Parts: sequence; C-alpha cells; structure tokens
Amino acid sequence: MTMELSGKNVLVVGLGRTGRDVCRFLLERGARVTVSEKRPGSEVAAEAAPWTERGVRLEAGGHRPETFLAADLIVPSPGVPPLPEIAAARAGGIPVWSEIELAGRFLKGTVAGITGSCGKSTTATLTHKILREAGRRAFLAGNIGTPLISFVGRSRPDHVYVTEISSFQLYHLDSFRAEVAAFLNISLNHLDWHPTFDDYLASKSRLILGQDRGGTAVLNRDDPLVWSLGPRTEASVLGFSRRRRVKNGCHCDGGRLVMAGDGPGVLMAAREIPLPGVHNLENVMAAALIARALGVSLPSIRRSVRSFAGLEHRLERVAAVRGVAFVNDSKATTVSAARMALASFRGKVVLILGGKDKGDDFRPLRSDLREKGRLVILIGQAKEKIRAALAGSVPLAEAGTMRQAVRLAFDAARRGDVVLLAPACASFDMFRNFEDRGRAFKREVRLLVRGEGGGR
Repeated sequence: MTMELSGKNVLVVGLGRTGRDVCRFLLERGARVTVSEKRPGSEVAAEAAPWTERGVRLEAGGHRPETFLAADLIVPSPGVPPLPEIAAARAGGIPVWSEIELAGRFLKGTVAGITGSCGKSTTATLTHKILREAGRRAFLAGNIGTPLISFVGRSRPDHVYVTEISSFQLYHLDSFRAEVAAFLNISLNHLDWHPTFDDYLASKSRLILGQDRGGTAVLNRDDPLVWSLGPRTEASVLGFSRRRRVKNGCHCDGGRLVMAGDGPGVLMAAREIPLPGVHNLENVMAAALIARALGVSLPSIRRSVRSFAGLEHRLERVAAVRGVAFVNDSKATTVSAARMALASFRGKVVLILGGKDKGDDFRPLRSDLREKGRLVILIGQAKEKIRAALAGSVPLAEAGTMRQAVRLAFDAARRGDVVLLAPACASFDMFRNFEDRGRAFKREVRLLVRGEGGGR
C-alpha cells in the first residue's frame, strides 16, 4: 500500500547513508523533509549542506519532542535506538516506518529478504551471484551496502532485490512483505540496542511472520527458535539442516548436499564448496533454497557455488608467515560468530578478541578455547569483561593497537597455528567499522610478510 507523500511533513532521524537516500526519495516525491540529528551542527554541517540547499530542514545537536509530534511520518535510520521521542509519536498515532518499509510500499519487483545473527552477508552475496549468473535481473540491497530505497525509482516487475535485513531495519515494519525470506540463525546480539533477547528475536521474526500465503520461508531446521516460526507463518516453509534430513528443503547426507521435496536431487558434494567452515554449509544451503524458490536450476546453482570466493573479512586467509596462517574474520562481531570461526580450524589458534561490547556473554568461548586456544590477545573497550569471562581457560595477553596485537600473536604462534582475528565485538571503539578493523589487521600482516614487522 503506497502513501501519498507530496506535501507531507516527514521526519528522517539520522543523516547517515540510509538517511541521505531517504531524503532524496522523499524530496523527489514532494515531501517536506526535516532531519533530526543527535550530532552537533558543526559535526554534521558539511554532509547536511547539499540537503539543506534543496530545502531539507536540519535540527542538529539532539532530538526535539515537538518535531516528532508534528510529523506525518517518521523514518528512523538503521541503528537509531528506540528513542522516547519515537515512542511518544507512535503512541500519538504517527506512523513510524523503517527505510525498507517505506521502500517496500513503492518498489516493483521481488524481494528476497535475508536475516539472522550470522551469515547474512555471505548468503546474500552468494544468492545474488547465483541469480545473476542464471540470467535474472538481480540486485544486492539492504544492510550489506545499498539501501533498498535507492532502487525504487528504477525498479521493474522482473527485478529481484536480494536484501540483507538487520534487526534494526525490521523493528519498524508495518506492511513490508518479502516474497522469499530466509532466517539463518539466532544468537545473543545487539543487546546494547534491544532491551532483551526476546525483543531482538521478535524483531528478527517479523520478516517471516509478515509473509503472505504465496511466499516462501527458508528456515534453519537446526535452530529451535528459528524453526518454531514455521507453524506461525502463512508462507510455505523450506528447511535446511547439517544434522538431520528434511522433507522439504536441503540437508547434508554422507558428505553431499541434498535437495528434498519437489524434484529432489543432489546439489553438490560438500567438498566442492570453496568456503571454509561448517557454518558456510548452512549459508550455501540457504542461498540454494532461495534460488530454487525463484526458479533457478540445480546445475546453475552448483556452478555458481563452485566459483564463489567468499567475502572480505569473512574467514579471509590473508597470508602465511613462517608456517603461521593469518585469517581475517573481522565480521565475527558476536560470540556465536567467533565460535563458528574457531570451529573452522583443526589446530591451535591464537585469537585476537575484543572491541566494543554489544551485551554478549563471552563465557561460551571457554570450552572452544580450552581445546584450541594457544593464546587470546585482548583489545578494545570490552577487554576487562572478556578477561573475567575467560580467566583460567586459556592464556591471556593484552594489546593497545592492532600492530601490537599482530606482533604478539606472531611471537606466540607455532608452525601450523592460525592467528585469527574474530573479535566477537563491534569495532567502533578503535575503528570506523569492521572493514576498517579487518584492513588494519591485514596491513600489519603484510608488514610481517615483507619482513618489516619484526621477527620472532
């Protein structure tokens, strides 16, 4: 259901990438746009200038309740927390929509939405690759980089929008519907934003529970909380599993990935998948099921998976120095993701761990590190919390910079070991984002390769 925007007072909360694209979309449709920014005017002036010149009204340095209550529509940017001003406006009957909700009301084409605590970016990118190589007009959108709203003006009925969707984006949904939706897994995450785990789960679940009868839901059969959504959605359910057979979906059987249900067949041997880590079996199965739901053949899916190199900062092998492998998994921003990374290696690991705490519990790492950990090097804001959680399970050291962390790791590692950056934390205490953190790690590793970073 579209909404007439011309002449409406629309409040955009936050002027990041998504906020700017929302402003552009609204201006093109004749809305009167105000941006509310918590950053001071001096900090936001340069990026706001092109928009104020086009008539956008900027309120910087904090949020004014009266501005929220005067809006006809409020669009919070992803990551903007549940502000009391937003709650008051909603209580007063003012609609509050996320950017994907706004986009979905005007977008032509099919949406394949992907959510979960881990694996979203890999699954979305692989799904997009499969569809493109099968000749579909597919576009990669959402939390992975390009906001869905930016595609609306040029969208067509034959387009497919593979959209990575975060819990923040799902929080303010109303009528958004994904024709195909995948929920990969759920674990503790973003408790610095969501008040409880149940609130986080409810936000994620909106993607599946909002689907219509004609849709397809791809669910992790091995995750009880995810699988429990099956009976509650109107969509047809396809499951994927590493541990058991499924009647409709994809599962592992004797080292093969098998598609079960309508027209069963072998997708491929697990050894043909070029991505390391057992969790990537799940990502491949989910991507394959999305593609099958959109009409792609098994041979075409198989060819695309075989040539998929993976993503930067996801179990990315950087180099080997004197028999020590260095692996960048900076995207492992949760404990569950760090555990998956550790499970991908058979030998001993020197783990670089820490950053900005997201409210996670680090104690589950103890069992993994007793088995595989040679040393944990703590960095960032959460290092004391992690130290308390891991004390006695593995030797611990501390580093103030990425350079120091990489050198300490290299000195402690033995031939055949892996030095793994899997921080289990956000990056914003020391770096701009997880990409910046991963590239800093790779930069220091390359210094070792060139012999400029010191030796043993």
